Amino acid sequence: MTKPNTTANEDSGADYQQALEEGWLPIREVARQTGVNAVTLRAWERRYGLIVPQRTPKGHRLFSTEHVQRILTILTWLNRGVAVSQVKQLLDAPHAFAQPAENDWHALRQNLMHAISQLAERQVDDTFNQAMSLYPPRTLCERLLMPLLADLEQRWQGQFGTQMERVFFHSWLRSKFGARIYHNNRQLRGAPLLLINHSDLPLEPYLWLTAWLVSSADCPVEVFDWPLPAGELALAVDHLQARAVLLYSSNAINLSHLPKLLNGISCPKIIAGPTVCIHHAELSVKTTEIADLSLAEDPLSAHQGLVQRGLI
Repeated sequence: MTKPNTTANEDSGADYQQALEEGWLPIREVARQTGVNAVTLRAWERRYGLIVPQRTPKGHRLFSTEHVQRILTILTWLNRGVAVSQVKQLLDAPHAFAQPAENDWHALRQNLMHAISQLAERQVDDTFNQAMSLYPPRTLCERLLMPLLADLEQRWQGQFGTQMERVFFHSWLRSKFGARIYHNNRQLRGAPLLLINHSDLPLEPYLWLTAWLVSSADCPVEVFDWPLPAGELALAVDHLQARAVLLYSSNAINLSHLPKLLNGISCPKIIAGPTVCIHHAELSVKTTEIADLSLAEDPLSAHQGLVQRGLI
């Protein structure tokens, strides 16, 4: 693949189109192929020099297949726990890797926990926005948000946590991801994934993590933050023409009601959350009794299952 032929006084139009025909990729296509959004790709280039695409005189970024492979390698390091600030040296000397940079993630979680304890919404928002600009959603869920929620649950069950912290953070998380999902839905077309809070817990945080992961994969999402009765769930699926329905619950559910609840729903059905562990044996049987039913224990496995089934 040769470098795109552009000059200082000539750009866009024919030259840009010719570069695309020669196999160069625009940033939106690279984001689609790798799952790393354009904002993050630009941050990796600007702050760390991890990816240096070709530029046309008007500033259009063009990526090669080698760039895409480099991005996938970066993701491999991030998924092993390496902080983005340390990746460049590992790309040049991969054998230098010894231990995941857990201290960086730990420090970030501690900063967020302190801000949450102070009900400091702006600090929580700014800290998360900075992390979101540097890491793809799946990495943030796995390395930051899910461990943070686990740490917070431990704190809230002890003597130092307060109910106001829980309400504050769960409300922030729902508002934050709800706004992003709404914005993404306005840009997307096609059948949505319907996610339903099947817990009796208000502001179910892991439901919103799941919704954000799906939405970040350019899939429209509809979130119902309250259970629906039998009959109305099938009606909602029909009205929305949903590509699939996902029931998320963090606690036990009444399995005897499940066949009636899912009756009349022809699209794929997923039950997700800790309820899968609670009812593991019984739900495993249900997957053979109820057509197109699958299980996922957490947002990460739910997202991965949807990808594997070609639903997102």
